[in-house]
Amino acid sequence: MSYLPWAVLALAAYAFVSPLMKVATQGDPRIPSNVAALMANSLLVFGTASIVVYNDSDVIGYLTHSKSKYVFAAGLCLTVGILAYYRALSIGQVSIVSPIFGMFLVLSSVIGIVFLNESLTARKALGIGLAIIAVYLVAVE
Repeated sequence: MSYLPWAVLALAAYAFVSPLMKVATQGDPRIPSNVAALMANSLLVFGTASIVVYNDSDVIGYLTHSKSKYVFAAGLCLTVGILAYYRALSIGQVSIVSPIFGMFLVLSSVIGIVFLNESLTARKALGIGLAIIAVYLVAVE
């Protein structure tokens, strides 16, 4: 199966996270952003655990895998990023916070090019540059 349907599904689903979290964490009554993060990510953990059980994956064996340190580091980064993102949404505008948060795509691309020896083509460089310009135009009032 191609990665493209999964990427489009991720895009479609994730597009609703920001507006829904904004509604949940603002106004009266509101849910504090850290509580909203716990609630939302508990669903993520439960859903992922269900898939792991369904696929009969050996989680325990991977805890000591030579690359598990990268997974734990990614989890730490994800935790900090999501908590900060939800907090920013609770006090800022979705139309500004989301594009700034979305710059992780550009930064991840640059990290892949610089540290993982991924190719840098003229098209990729132009795309990265245009993404930076687009976020600037959206985020600066």
